[in-house]
Amino acid sequence: MLILRAANERGRANFGWLNSSHTFSFGQYYDPQQMGVSALRVINDDRVTPGAGFDTHGHRNMEIISYVLDGTIAHRDSMGNVEHLPAGEFQLMSAGSGVMHSEFNPSTDQPLHFLQIWIQPNEQNTEPGYQQKRFPRQQAIQPVITPDGRDGTLSIRQDAQLLHVRLAAESAEQVLNPARQYYVHTINGPLQLQAGDDTLILHAGDGVTISQEQALIFSADSQAEALLFDLP
Repeated sequence: MLILRAANERGRANFGWLNSSHTFSFGQYYDPQQMGVSALRVINDDRVTPGAGFDTHGHRNMEIISYVLDGTIAHRDSMGNVEHLPAGEFQLMSAGSGVMHSEFNPSTDQPLHFLQIWIQPNEQNTEPGYQQKRFPRQQAIQPVITPDGRDGTLSIRQDAQLLHVRLAAESAEQVLNPARQYYVHTINGPLQLQAGDDTLILHAGDGVTISQEQALIFSADSQAEALLFDLP
């Protein structure tokens, strides 16, 4: 079963310095029908003006993923990490028992565009942790976050995986477990998604909940990019 979450149906928040689209309920946007999928709780598509950002604030018991599409994040946290996260890199911060951090666009003239993703952990009040890495393309559908950090992936405190889909005028198939749940977030399209007899054409910002399927086929006539969440 494929359930489309169209980009233009997402919640919106515009504070001048921040223009954000919320796939699921977040902040002042609340829709009881859009509370997340399995352990996936937040996908925010954030655009931050030059020199602006999120002041120091706290999180607990959440796996927080950032993926930069354009620009750079200047990150600072209470664990002592002072990092820059450029476009194309993934960051995973395990908030655990509690962490304070800030995120800014350090540029004076270039906007920042990134995805902020929250996944609920399967462990509570663990020691906070920080990971950051770029994953050069090795295959069309490539794991970047796994529960055990295998093959150099980032390690998440949940029975979940994040796979990076990058197509260049090709098709690629991902075998699924019908007992698990999946979610696709489209970064760039058009991207064709097929499961059994169902086919969708996806564009930037579109999302799809997938359940009770055995395989997904991703196809594109040119370059396309998406994230595939494999969830309990």
